[in-house]
Amino acid sequence: MKILVVEDEKDMNHIIQKELESEGYLVDVCFDGESALDFLEIEEYDGVILDVMLPKMNGFETLKKARSRGVQTPVLFLSARSRVDDIVEGLDIGADDYLVKPFVFQELSARVRAMTRKKAGVRENIYRCGELTVDCNEHTVKRAEKLIALSPKEFSVLLYLIRNQNIVVSREQIEANIWDMDHDSYSNVIDVYIRYLRKKIDDPYETKLIHTIRGVGYVLRVQE
Repeated sequence: MKILVVEDEKDMNHIIQKELESEGYLVDVCFDGESALDFLEIEEYDGVILDVMLPKMNGFETLKKARSRGVQTPVLFLSARSRVDDIVEGLDIGADDYLVKPFVFQELSARVRAMTRKKAGVRENIYRCGELTVDCNEHTVKRAEKLIALSPKEFSVLLYLIRNQNIVVSREQIEANIWDMDHDSYSNVIDVYIRYLRKKIDDPYETKLIHTIRGVGYVLRVQE
């Protein structure tokens, strides 16, 4: 899952980034409202952690403009502004949550999980497709109750597929959501990881879940 962290205090930004990455998130960072708006318009994120007091454009204005331009990415405000009026304003303009600084990271992490679940339309961090189960809390994958060992990148690719199950996604979409913006891509990296996943997820079973849509990309679904 891909998170954007917008925080102008660089030490805090770095701490949040590292903590989220340690939990398996892919994290992009920026330090002002204008840059955040640019990021949101060119990249697809599962959630945004957005400070309110930002240079160039504050967090409230950033979110207003993003929503007016059709960006529906879930947003969690993280701010030292703790007045009830500030919290109400943040939620009323389209934020999904508001957490006051100082904070405990365990709470921030739990709120991020809730925010990303909301986007995916699930009540828990467990995704299912047929007899395949991907558990984000335990970072485990099972098919027919058999545990399947995946590398971190394999897990990330499968998670993106299962969160978008029954939807055809292009190689470019998968790559953009698995690697950060500085990644130097090469043409067949996604095909390589799809082959790895098929060997582990599909080859031992009669029913195949990962399907190639020629000229478009891939889709995870139970074939009817």
